Amino acid sequence: MKRTVTAVQARQRLGELLEGVYYRGDEVLIERAGKTMAVVVPLDRYKAMNASRERIFALIERAQSHNRDVPFEVIEKDVEAAIREVRAKRRPSKSRP
Repeated sequence: MKRTVTAVQARQRLGELLEGVYYRGDEVLIERAGKTMAVVVPLDRYKAMNASRERIFALIERAQSHNRDVPFEVIEKDVEAAIREVRAKRRPSKSRP
């Protein structure tokens, strides 16, 4: 369950919030002055997010090392062409009802 609490509420009920996060998998957004300042999530979810982030950075690093000699403008044009191609495939054809 996702819920939002103020910083004051989080301070007053930290133990209760932690139990909800640990035992039920709650996500708690902590706000101050109406602005979300932090999120408390279960440890396994945090580890999974961190692992995904590390995999993404490894893929980016690998792609950069393979394309080291290719000018940025060429890569940018290829990426834009790939995006256009995917978007064109997603658009419904005008000949279809």
